[in-house]
Amino acid sequence: MIEEGKRAGTRQWAGLAVLVLPCVLASMDLSVMFVTLPSLTADLQPSSSELLWIMDVYGFLLAGLMITMGTLGDRIGRRRVLLTGAAAFGIASVLSAYTSSPEVLIAARALMGIAGATLAPSTLSLIRNMFHDDRQRATAVGVWTAGFAGGAVIGPIIGGLLLEHFWWGSVFLVNVPVMILLLTLGPVLLPEYRDSRPGRFDLLGALLSLVAILAVIYGIKLMAEHGFGWTPAVSVLAGLAVGALFIHRQRTTVNPMIDLALFRTRRFTVPLLINALDTFAMIGFSLFNWQFMQLVLGMSPFESALWSLPTFLVMPAGIALATAMAHRIGKPAVMVAGLVVATAGYIGLALIRTDSGIGYLVGALTVVSLGIGGVAAVVTEVILSAAPPERAGAASALAETSAEFGGALGIAVLGSIGTAVYRSQLASQAPAGLNPPQLAAAEETLGGAVDTALALPHQTAEALRSVAFHAFTHEMRIAAMVSALVTAGGAILIAAMLRAANTTQHDGHDQADEPPTMKSTS
Repeated sequence: MIEEGKRAGTRQWAGLAVLVLPCVLASMDLSVMFVTLPSLTADLQPSSSELLWIMDVYGFLLAGLMITMGTLGDRIGRRRVLLTGAAAFGIASVLSAYTSSPEVLIAARALMGIAGATLAPSTLSLIRNMFHDDRQRATAVGVWTAGFAGGAVIGPIIGGLLLEHFWWGSVFLVNVPVMILLLTLGPVLLPEYRDSRPGRFDLLGALLSLVAILAVIYGIKLMAEHGFGWTPAVSVLAGLAVGALFIHRQRTTVNPMIDLALFRTRRFTVPLLINALDTFAMIGFSLFNWQFMQLVLGMSPFESALWSLPTFLVMPAGIALATAMAHRIGKPAVMVAGLVVATAGYIGLALIRTDSGIGYLVGALTVVSLGIGGVAAVVTEVILSAAPPERAGAASALAETSAEFGGALGIAVLGSIGTAVYRSQLASQAPAGLNPPQLAAAEETLGGAVDTALALPHQTAEALRSVAFHAFTHEMRIAAMVSALVTAGGAILIAAMLRAANTTQHDGHDQADEPPTMKSTS
């Protein structure tokens, strides 16, 4: 039985350092592909369909299997699932690095996604059981959050450095020594935890959850790329229908994957929603800031990655401040404050102009990162605290899945709104002298407009670039305003629904945190 309130020692903090490493890699492997894509494409020459699958299959399976892997860890052992996934991740990384065909790379990336799905829920649920003291656990979750955020930021930087000296496969080989380190130190520093009365694993439930999540995210992605249509709508509706079947099974089966009773408490459901909302804004808006740096300001991918560093470096400050303040003013108040700060940053971005410059953009993004970073750590810790420790794997998987859904929805919604605004402005203001194919290419994307301008006479090219840059900046401002409304709405929601139930007083003492029945072995 776990002693709530017992303080962690050196072994637990060393174990946390080991747990953060795979988190950095899992998120890094999502972002590094953007830098690697040109070299990979030139070498393997995939078709357009194969290229999409190379990019997407990792994230699809990562999101689709988190609930299954989190539940599996609760049943057979979180350390066992983590180390098995780490070994598979390392093998898949080697296969990805040395593949000679797009088909094999797709298969290897799929294996990486399956293995990566074990990392987030296993590491976060182990933190739940390694750190029983509220303050220490909040700090540990903050470090874990910074690891995930840091991986997404440093991925393009490391990728850019490696590609200057090595072939594209080198970006995958970075994973191997880290996974070897995890496999070596994990059995020594990480304790094993599993539910002593887990019941049978619900294989049908796992299949239903996978199909539901994949179908919904696939439909949302199609909407982001091609706009609303029958195919994405059918995909989303089919996913929701399968999701309804999954929920029905969880209500009726003897050994459900997810305890639906958790969703009857606001301390669990509201943070899940906030997790989705802040990711909606952050991931959705990232579509615009990278294009602004590279296309409007003319930076290389490596330069833009370096300029994004301040947004990462400020995140630990936000996490530390949020963790310290949570025990003084309460976690709901900290989440409200963080979302208000993020809203201020988005309002600043809503005032951006074509000539604002990199300093203005990075400054506003840094304010957003400061707010969202603090919120992310507190929200995740609240979700974990609201679930019984024997269900920490499933709870952490739900936290990550809500973030995946939020990010996918943010890309689809903000991308669709932005595209509509951009096309409308460009169609009405395009300079004379463009033939229909050129106009169509310029209206499609900002990148299309920049490429089209290269083949035009100087005066027409400059006019097209000016119109395209102003149209893009206008869509960027609208996306920032939507993001501001989303984060402000999240702050209002917390203030209205959670402030009365001060989590600082109740964490570890309500029904969601009753002493568990756990089997713990070192």
